[in-house]
Amino acid sequence: MNATLYKREMKNSLKLLLILAAVMAMYISIIIYMYEPEMMALLDDYAKAMPEIMAAVGMTAGATDLLGFMISYLYGFILLVFPMVFCILRSNSLLAKYASSGAMSYLLAAPVRRRSIVFTQIGALISGIVLLLLFATGLEIGVAEHYFPGELDLIGLLAVNSGLLCLHLFIGSICLFFSSLFSDTRYSLAFGAGIPTLMYVLQMLANAGDKAADLKYATFFTLYDASGLAAGDLDALAYSSLLLLGAVLLYAATSLVFCRKNFSI
Repeated sequence: MNATLYKREMKNSLKLLLILAAVMAMYISIIIYMYEPEMMALLDDYAKAMPEIMAAVGMTAGATDLLGFMISYLYGFILLVFPMVFCILRSNSLLAKYASSGAMSYLLAAPVRRRSIVFTQIGALISGIVLLLLFATGLEIGVAEHYFPGELDLIGLLAVNSGLLCLHLFIGSICLFFSSLFSDTRYSLAFGAGIPTLMYVLQMLANAGDKAADLKYATFFTLYDASGLAAGDLDALAYSSLLLLGAVLLYAATSLVFCRKNFSI
């Protein structure tokens, strides 16, 4: 990795990270604060009144503990979509935008090997994802301990968020692969943003009703089983391992494509 380039890319990630962290902090704090009988009953009433809409974004009624409540109302939408937005926007900027704007010529003209450049960009993306999820995890623990001391299953939360990290590393690898494959940001975004977004829409449809339930087999979001991870289910752990393996393979493919690609500069 190139230290100078890495620092530059992390600085470029900072504004987006702060914005997403602020939004996530608001939702995480509100949802955990609502873990009390009256508020839980209100949310459960919403889920019963609009079951298909609430189920589409992974929100289900009937949680019996704090972690289950958080999984029901945070891990079906908030903690899936916002880190995914980071993956999409930063991946496009890390490779495709350089090629599209012509700035790639400056990177390639520097006395740095292509492998070092692409490893640095991969490292910058992974660092941003890890920082965002570390922030979310720390905030969840802090808010939960403040309002409901001793009620959060810390081991279960770490298992759930470890699986979440595997999922977003995989999403980031998809986005960055297409950012490496295409020199035009239009195509990079079309595939890099289009595929994860389509997969999430399919997951929403699968959650919403019995008629579309089989769509869960067409989306990688199904491999992330937050409830199973919280319960220590081995199948859920295996699915998360598949996501991590897929991420490693796609990051390797990104490196290979970038190192062999002919740039028009």
